[in-house]
Amino acid sequence: MDHFTTRAGVLHVEDVAVPTIAEAAGTPFYCYSSATMLDRYNAYAGALAGLGAKVYYAVKANSNLAVIKTLGDAGAGADVVSIGEVRRCLAAGITADRILFAGVGKTREEMAEALRLGVYQINLESQSELRALSEVATSVGIEARAGLRVNPDVDARTHAKITTGRKENKFGIDLDAARGIFDLAASLPGVSLRSLSVHIGSQLTDIQPYREAYERVRDMTLELRAAGHQVDHLDLGGGLGIAYGAETPPDLKGYAEIVRDKVGNLGCALSVEPGRFLVGDAGILVTRVVYVKQGGEKRFVIADAAMNDLIRPTLYEAFHGVVPVENPDAPLLDGVCDLVGPICESGDYLAQNRALPALGEGDLLAVRSAGAYGAVMSSTYNSRPLIPEVLVKGAAFDIVRRRQTVEEAMALEAMPAWLGEV
Repeated sequence: MDHFTTRAGVLHVEDVAVPTIAEAAGTPFYCYSSATMLDRYNAYAGALAGLGAKVYYAVKANSNLAVIKTLGDAGAGADVVSIGEVRRCLAAGITADRILFAGVGKTREEMAEALRLGVYQINLESQSELRALSEVATSVGIEARAGLRVNPDVDARTHAKITTGRKENKFGIDLDAARGIFDLAASLPGVSLRSLSVHIGSQLTDIQPYREAYERVRDMTLELRAAGHQVDHLDLGGGLGIAYGAETPPDLKGYAEIVRDKVGNLGCALSVEPGRFLVGDAGILVTRVVYVKQGGEKRFVIADAAMNDLIRPTLYEAFHGVVPVENPDAPLLDGVCDLVGPICESGDYLAQNRALPALGEGDLLAVRSAGAYGAVMSSTYNSRPLIPEVLVKGAAFDIVRRRQTVEEAMALEAMPAWLGEV
């Protein structure tokens, strides 16, 4: 469930009316429900409770400090893919020993800082990265606990841009090569390689691909042990999706049964890394109608939010539900319309070919399920400042990222001396 409800004809986030937030924050803005995040976290952790699996929140889904702290205070660790995300987690109160550092292109500088900070584990994705970690760990005098991300060549049945477990993807190494990497690690100083990691993709609503992936990880664990290697931790990744539209939500109980059946009796510590599942349905993007224009065959609703604020529709052809903040049950008009933004791109749209009610200038719209890969993927294209993020808890709300100004963005730039003063 989520905590976005209509009361007296007005959309509320928990106990706060959206127009009240809009008056305080201006539009457009992102708004997140603490209760929805915590419900999702507790459901996920509860489904796996009997297996002793630790939940590491995939910070890339939404790296706002208040979001990280909300989940961290509930018990989540953090799965990160950059040293910047490490620093965000530390600033939000998640200690380094609750951080898994993944990512295909970690630099030596990032590795060194992560080791000095004391992160729990660094996941490796290539032989070259293993050698680099050995060199870095030796140079700083700290043994690195490491995991090896393996590629099980499983079709996650998701969008091509967010599938990560096929041989043609850049992530991990072929599962069949794992034995050689473990053999190499045993001969190198500074690295303790005792974990296998797998992540087959994002936005999975069909849980069956996990069955095949985890079975292959199980077989490799047994093969490595037979060869004399210690494997005491399995990092099972994340990827469980949400229902943006007509999808059927993933079956948490069924997922837990797959984990139990395939890897639950190996004596390994288990970790999982949900992101979108925890925060996707916890967020909305609120935008105000600027103009309504009737084209030759289609109505265009032009709003003050744009593709720089939410790029998923144009990048992934993603669907997000759109509802009026006031009178969301108003009758739909005949014909379809596009919800578009002010950016000078034909790809600047938030929704295409939708049936929407009559709308006028100044009306507020909520773009649903925008809590994951929304604000974190935003940009300042067309010199549009980054927009606010708001967190709600019960009847309280606060702006947890204020609106950027154009002047703040320009302050990062400098005029070279040869151009003279302006």
